Amino acid sequence: MTTIKAEQLPPTVSSGRKRKGPLYTALWFQVCVAISLAIALGYFSPARAVAMKPLGDAFIRLITIIVTPIIFCTVVSGIAGMHDLKKVGRVGGKALLYFEAVSTLALFIGLVVGNVVHPGGSFHVSTASLDAKAVESYAGQAKTQGVTDFLVHIIPTTVVDAFARGDILQVLFVAVLFGFALSVMGERSRPLLALLDIVTAAIFTIVNILMRLAPIGAFGAMAFTVGKYGIASLGPLVNLIATFYVTSILFVVVVLGSISYFAGFNIFRFLSFIKEEILVVLAISSCEPVLPSLMAKLESLGCSKALVGLVVPTGYTFNTDGTSLYMTLAALFVAQATGTHLTLMQQLTLFAVAVLTSKGASGVQGASFIALVGTLSVVPTIPVAGMALILGIDRFMSMFRALVNMIGNGVATLVVARWEREIDGKILIPYRAP
Repeated sequence: MTTIKAEQLPPTVSSGRKRKGPLYTALWFQVCVAISLAIALGYFSPARAVAMKPLGDAFIRLITIIVTPIIFCTVVSGIAGMHDLKKVGRVGGKALLYFEAVSTLALFIGLVVGNVVHPGGSFHVSTASLDAKAVESYAGQAKTQGVTDFLVHIIPTTVVDAFARGDILQVLFVAVLFGFALSVMGERSRPLLALLDIVTAAIFTIVNILMRLAPIGAFGAMAFTVGKYGIASLGPLVNLIATFYVTSILFVVVVLGSISYFAGFNIFRFLSFIKEEILVVLAISSCEPVLPSLMAKLESLGCSKALVGLVVPTGYTFNTDGTSLYMTLAALFVAQATGTHLTLMQQLTLFAVAVLTSKGASGVQGASFIALVGTLSVVPTIPVAGMALILGIDRFMSMFRALVNMIGNGVATLVVARWEREIDGKILIPYRAP
């Protein structure tokens, strides 16, 4: 039986070691200060706050350029180093089974909450008064795709195209094939694997450097959000926002907390362990930029490199718990706000369509809104123009969508690692990260 303790963690990974320096040197504290200053600037000087947007965009781009190399190097070296190649298929199968079960449960919870709370019940909006043109651009991007189309999309046109477009699932597909090939080659692949290990170490060093810029990126993104949309814009739709926030928190504490308990770790200790990633996601409303640091922390807890490389990137497409909560809840809000009555069969149809469309909403900001527009297009009972009601607050909704997605993928990785007996016994996750 193995127990992961703080002193066993690699010193190069920003993980759970006790903080020795002053409080102001901690990354999570710097991000908190940056977010506070951004909110103040957005409130008192909206124009200047909006001008801070390039800071957030630049940080996201800096992290994004190394996401695909990290996935490729991690997965290839991990699979090639496995003696039992059957484990790769077994891990992938268990992960997909878990993803489908939990994300479907999240869709169902959003549907139940929408029917119980009725967040759009106080609205009596005529569809004729809505600005349908505001949603047209999103409707154009919302392409309904079947299972066959989705599977074909996983295969890139060329290897270079997968990396150039930054498509995580396509890069993962190429990495798995390459990893299998090196594994079959045996001893001849050792020089290349040694080189990949060096490249991986260099990339993670770059991650540690870039994450020090997280406070600046968080400041720019949050300042833009508050400056452009303003706190006052939340007023008319505060019921929907509050309902979604509370539902998301309860989902993490109750659902993911229960899963964590049976997997042998405490959800609150895990949340404390990844608090830097939580703060960054809340500030920039996207979980993709924290993918490299999240993967590093999960490896430091005992999960193998190959398992982390398979589960986390795949989860960014298939395990979108926050997006699932949002889609059914927001769809019912639009229906209620526009006075559209939905029968049980219509709600079940909405649920079934959302099971498929939610899989296309990855960590990229705005993808969930597009996926929801695509869902409502398939279920014509609910007017798509009603999405204009929540277009202005989508940035605030995306904060918790991305947050729940990220936490859910972290929990899923530890659960699958436990199923694979990579981690045995109780997982003692440290509270603090430097």
